[in-house]
Amino acid sequence: MDATGPATCKPSMTLAAAGRAPAEVPDRICPMRLAPPPFALTAPLSLAALAAPAQAQGVLTATLPRDLSPVGMFLQADIVVQGVMLLLLAASVVTWTVLIVKAFELAGANARAAAGLRLVRAAGSLDQAVAQVQGWTDSTSHMLRLAAYERARAGGPGLPGRIQSQLQGAVGRAGRRAAMGTGILATIGSTAPFVGLFGTVWGIMNSFIGISEAQTTNLAVVAPGIAEALLATALGLIAAIPAVVIYNFFARLITGYRARLGDVAAAIQRLASRDADLGQA
Repeated sequence: MDATGPATCKPSMTLAAAGRAPAEVPDRICPMRLAPPPFALTAPLSLAALAAPAQAQGVLTATLPRDLSPVGMFLQADIVVQGVMLLLLAASVVTWTVLIVKAFELAGANARAAAGLRLVRAAGSLDQAVAQVQGWTDSTSHMLRLAAYERARAGGPGLPGRIQSQLQGAVGRAGRRAAMGTGILATIGSTAPFVGLFGTVWGIMNSFIGISEAQTTNLAVVAPGIAEALLATALGLIAAIPAVVIYNFFARLITGYRARLGDVAAAIQRLASRDADLGQA
């Protein structure tokens, strides 16, 4: 090292690089300077940038519904969607109420019609059949009294036709009474899906409104409205499908009941005709 000034570093040279031995050996070998790493950060990250993902996750968690159960989604739904859901729930309650009431009613009516048919077939005359149904209030007793009343008013060759007309009217009225209350099932089955569709459309509209207001397509904005829409659709199907099935079930029962009453009417006409042939009319 030179005492008059700072020592200068002479770069070392390898034999491989020079192709020959160096002419001189440097007094000092300079330390190697490392190049900066290729992925070195040019500037330190700010605290705000580091906290941004956490804040976004916090917003997502805070915005999403806390309760995704059907009750929770109902409580968080729009007032219009809530009204649609309540209407569909009421329709479902009506459906099951009609099922319970009409099932017992039609079962009893069919049993009474079967008993009346056996009684009329076993009777020897119209008067005997009328006497055996004293105190009955079913359709069979009503038809027997109509036939006896028509015979008492006037006989003659037109009596069978008049009795047949009276009995046909009685069968029709009994069938209409049996079908009372089942029309609401057809109404629910045909309209409930469209009511649920209305709730679906309204929920999707709310989703698009939330997207436009938040200026984002984040799941936290879209999910609540879509969930409400799907829940309304599900309730519409829950109300409609049982209503259609129950309506068809009652339609078959009522058809069988009317057919049985038709058999009773035919048996009564045979009694009246037999009485006329025997000279009892």
